[in-house]
Amino acid sequence: MQRAVELIDVWFDSGAMPYAQWHYPFENVDEFKTQYPADFICEAVDQTRGWFYSLHAIGTLAFDSIAYKNVICLGLILDSAGQKMSKSRGNVIDPWEVIDEYGADPMRWYMYTSSPPGNERRFSKDLVGEVVRSFMLTLWNTYSFFVTYANLDNWTPDSPLIPQFSELDDWLLSSLETLVRDVTQAYENYDVVGATRPIEGFVDQLSNWYLRRSRRRFWKSESDADKAAAYETLYKALVTVSKLIAPRPCLLWQKQFIGIWSVLWMRKRPSRCIWLSGPRWMKA
Repeated sequence: MQRAVELIDVWFDSGAMPYAQWHYPFENVDEFKTQYPADFICEAVDQTRGWFYSLHAIGTLAFDSIAYKNVICLGLILDSAGQKMSKSRGNVIDPWEVIDEYGADPMRWYMYTSSPPGNERRFSKDLVGEVVRSFMLTLWNTYSFFVTYANLDNWTPDSPLIPQFSELDDWLLSSLETLVRDVTQAYENYDVVGATRPIEGFVDQLSNWYLRRSRRRFWKSESDADKAAAYETLYKALVTVSKLIAPRPCLLWQKQFIGIWSVLWMRKRPSRCIWLSGPRWMKA
């Protein structure tokens, strides 16, 4: 056995990743230039002196350039008592047990909203279950309400009836526009909490304020301008929220968005599939 004299810090390999993956500068020059420097990277706090550093060090040394424009640094995940998870303590939580009971989306959403990425956060099955009860079931029940009554009334967004919006409708639509502005700005600035927590607040207002005060508008038998406004407002809110959460709990978005589309646009097809079957956490 003979030691290789050219051996350097092993973190050099990780720092050379942007160039090595394209075999740059020997080939794939154009592809490399379209992707370098990276828009953002994400890793745990222990990479501060590892990957985060070596990327910039090699980029500066070899090409006089930064290697990435933004970084999301993740803090440690603790148990429900605030202790660091370790095998010796026996407090390690198997994420697959959480996923098997609630699915991946609630766990994702909890990680996004529980604290800013760089902070430590507690994690347990009960905390993920609270996300299901306080946010996801609320959103799903609102969606289910809309799908049920839109199907009964054969309502579609292209209805010829001109809606007559109330002050309650205007308030919700204004809040929705504010939500779109704030969440979009947060996404553009890599603000994870700012792109998720406001959605929780809006869904609470949508269900516990707007819908509770608008139920009679959906229940009445006549299809007048007021009922059309209620449908139009709730439809726009649900579709917009579905788009805003799409990069996060993607499975929930698929079920909700496709469900709305199925009811509204496939009604005339004999083989239509009205998607009201819920994800596994609906039984939680």
